[in-house]
Amino acid sequence: MTTRHEASDGSTIEPGDVVVLHVQGLEELIASLIDAGFDTRGPSVRNGAIVPGALHGVTDLPKGVHDVQAPGRYRLEHSDDGQLFGWAVGPGSWKAEFFPPSQELWRASPAGDSMVFTEPAPDQRRLAIIGARPCEVAALSVLDRVLANGEHRDPRYVERRDANFVVVVECGRPGATCFCSSMGTGPGIDAGFDVALTEVDDSDGHRFVARPGTQRGADFLSRVTHEESTDRDRGARVAVLERAGVQMGRRLDTEGLASLLARNVEHPHWDEVAERCLSCANCTLVCPTCFCSDVRDTTDLAGDFHRRRTWSSCFDLDHSYLHGGPVRASVSSRYRQWMTHKLSTWWDQFDTSGCVGCGRCVTWCPVGIDITEEVRAIATSDGASRRDVPSVKGAP
Repeated sequence: MTTRHEASDGSTIEPGDVVVLHVQGLEELIASLIDAGFDTRGPSVRNGAIVPGALHGVTDLPKGVHDVQAPGRYRLEHSDDGQLFGWAVGPGSWKAEFFPPSQELWRASPAGDSMVFTEPAPDQRRLAIIGARPCEVAALSVLDRVLANGEHRDPRYVERRDANFVVVVECGRPGATCFCSSMGTGPGIDAGFDVALTEVDDSDGHRFVARPGTQRGADFLSRVTHEESTDRDRGARVAVLERAGVQMGRRLDTEGLASLLARNVEHPHWDEVAERCLSCANCTLVCPTCFCSDVRDTTDLAGDFHRRRTWSSCFDLDHSYLHGGPVRASVSSRYRQWMTHKLSTWWDQFDTSGCVGCGRCVTWCPVGIDITEEVRAIATSDGASRRDVPSVKGAP
């Protein structure tokens, strides 16, 4: 028999426990985070896509909304089911909350014969993310290695990350371009969150199997209406993840992948990709781990001097500009730089892959270039030179 616990301070949920929330419990969790001073944000439907937005309660979540993705294609469909997280990922990742697309670093204003330098005030927001996917939490972990724990620490990034609360929702409905299971970043998750939810909708009803990942997460779960989990609840969670793994739209063989790309920098397939690639940078802009940026100085009509940092891309011609011109002048060299960095040399720099298998780069490429297919095409003629390899375009 399931025991229902009303929200109280007497609950004894601890990290590692498994409980069950219904929609009312999720509503209470969001309200509890708001009452604690968190700026709560979650998935919202805007301009025909599911993107991060303000979240005030369950009614703000995309109920009955599902995404349909394919290379170069994305659309939303609506159903009458009650699922709140029945979608994969949209074009906007949570990276932007911690590493904004554009940010003022400092400004200088004239004051008589001198200049007064000022920096923006620290971001005091305590951010609570509701509905991050496991692959997105993995992406934030990758960014942590670069921007928080690397040699050149980004204090603005750290300010935002230190104060955040993460409620991750395990993926039960992967997209046709997803391959997180190949990268070991989903559809389930075991660390990196405060609370993990798995949405289950079966003969036992619509509910969320909840697991606290931190003491703070356990404390918040203790405040909301919850039930003790049963073997059926825990088994239902496993079934959701197993089904998602089978339905994963793409696969990527990662065994020896870094070495494969390292020894094929002169492979003829790079030129074939370049014939299709627009060098538009969409793949880098939607990628949850890309962190390239550009710093520019401008002066306004009042004489104020501004220094801003904005997202940049290795697909930009100026990105590799040195004295005399860009190092990577061709599209093939820029695409090669992006893909080999993601899947190969990132390991040398950060001891991890730069790809989490979210599939965004495939979905949001205007011409549908598929990173998993490009890897397979190179693997089919591993070690070939430009002179002796026939075309591998369209390789499986």
